Amino acid sequence: MRMRTTSGSVTRRRGIIALVISLLAVMFVWTPTASAHGTIVSPATRAYQCWQTWGSHHTDPAMQQQDPMCYQAFQANADTMWNWMSALRDGLGGAFQAKTPDGQLCSNALSRNNALNTPGQWKTSNVGSSFSMHLYDQASHGADYFKVYVSKTGFDPTTQRLGWGNLDLITTTGRYAPAKDITFNVQTNGSYRGRHIVFTIWQASHADQTYMWCSDVNFG
Repeated sequence: MRMRTTSGSVTRRRGIIALVISLLAVMFVWTPTASAHGTIVSPATRAYQCWQTWGSHHTDPAMQQQDPMCYQAFQANADTMWNWMSALRDGLGGAFQAKTPDGQLCSNALSRNNALNTPGQWKTSNVGSSFSMHLYDQASHGADYFKVYVSKTGFDPTTQRLGWGNLDLITTTGRYAPAKDITFNVQTNGSYRGRHIVFTIWQASHADQTYMWCSDVNFG
C-alpha cells in the first residue's frame, strides 16, 4: 500500500534540507578563516615564493624549466603552496630541536610539505649583512618571539637537507603585539657570502603554535 505524503510533511522535509544546507554553507565560509595564519613574505619562504610566482598559472609547463624546485613542490602536493600560511604545529612547548628531525626543518616536520626540504636551486632573495624580515599574518596573532638562523658557511642548500647543526642562531626577538604586518631587522656579522638559508621560527602568541620556514637568500 502506498503512503500518501501530506503537504505538512513535505514542508517539514524542505525545512530540514534548508537547515542542513545553511549549516554546510556556514562551515564552508568559516573554515578558511579559522585556518588563516601567516608566513615570512620577505625574504620569501619557499612555499610563499612558489605561490607568489606561479599560483595564478601553476599549470604552466614553463615552470619545469624556469623554476624546477617549485615545479617538484607543486607536483608533490600543490596544497603546500595554496596553504602557505598554515605551516604550523601545536604544543611543541619550545622543544623545537627535539621534536623536529634533521632534514625536516624547511617543512616544519609536516609530511604534506616534505617537498620543501628537497635541496636544489630554489629562487633566492638578495640581502645584505643587515636585512629586514617581514611577517604577514592574516589572523593578527602577534608573536611571543622570533628566532632567526642563517645556514653556516660551507653548507650547500643545493645539495644538502638542512639540519640543526648547519645553523647559526643570529637573533631572538622580544614580543610583538597582534598585527597583520610585523617587521624587524636582523644584523649578521657580515661574514656570510653567496647562497644561504635563513631559517625562521615564529612562536605565535595566541596559543602554543610554532611555525618554521626556510627562505633562500643570496648575501651580496
